[in-house]
Amino acid sequence: MAESVRVLPEDIKGLIEVQEWDMRTREGIQRFKELKAKSLPSVALDEELVYEAIIPMQEELCDEIRRRHQLKNERNELSGKTD
Repeated sequence: MAESVRVLPEDIKGLIEVQEWDMRTREGIQRFKELKAKSLPSVALDEELVYEAIIPMQEELCDEIRRRHQLKNERNELSGKTD
């Protein structure tokens, strides 16, 4: 899964901040539990578990990242926030 994120197009990588947790560490296990994940691989976007036990196609992952980025921008515009 990590490789799928590493090879995303540069324009998509510019929209996200990537955090990777090692499941062999306490921190990784804790994060897994916080997300209420049940299996690997798992991907969370905006603190929400979106993909679990699958590796999405690159186009699907890019579309979801763009969609969430657009929604976040729309919410920020409505609230008067700027990034």
